[in-house]
Amino acid sequence: MDLHRATRRGDRKSQLGIFFSNGLQRADDASAVSAIVPSGCWADTVRMGLDGSLTNQLLIAMPGMADPNFSTTVTLICEHNDEGALGIVINRPLQLKFGGLLKQLDVADPDPSVVDNPVMMGGPVGPERGFVLHNPGAGFENSLAVSDDIQLTLSRDVIDAMASGVGPQKSLVALGYAGWEAGQLESEMLANSWLNVPASPGLVFDTPFNERWMSAARILGIDISQISSDAGHA
Repeated sequence: MDLHRATRRGDRKSQLGIFFSNGLQRADDASAVSAIVPSGCWADTVRMGLDGSLTNQLLIAMPGMADPNFSTTVTLICEHNDEGALGIVINRPLQLKFGGLLKQLDVADPDPSVVDNPVMMGGPVGPERGFVLHNPGAGFENSLAVSDDIQLTLSRDVIDAMASGVGPQKSLVALGYAGWEAGQLESEMLANSWLNVPASPGLVFDTPFNERWMSAARILGIDISQISSDAGHA
């Protein structure tokens, strides 16, 4: 699946992700994200495989990260090519729960076991759009294999399956995504704004959210809390 070529064929907001009419603009969750979701932020990318791609890597924000959207975040890069990158932040839970998203979609009588599942702030781009990371298994209409163990689905059918209690065994729901233009992420890597490690299902789906930043860095043998904030800036 080409995630991003669709954004060149029309209105970006109408093309990418699962649309929620209110997204993060509902009164009950707007305050939780008003400080970290700017308006008018868009990036365009097109899928083209590259040697040295950061696809299926976790980006670990360095302590010097100046952008509040990404301070102390861990971001799964789902696609990276010569025209940009797309990622999902995996450690910024919102006050909004999955049940709140289902109400926006008029889903009646969802499985009680899923309504209190957390929803992530996936990034500052398109906060009215939903994305689901999950383990492979049932085929959905619009999915991308990030790796052999992780898929990204953008179609409504995965939400319906989860609401019915027959969704993927492991999943992470996010509103919004992180986007980089051509060469932007490479420049940030050279500026030491990020560390990167290979993604694992355990970190993406199982590690407690508040432990993911430090746990990801420990894969490199690093205690990131001991690194000076002067070591990386973006």
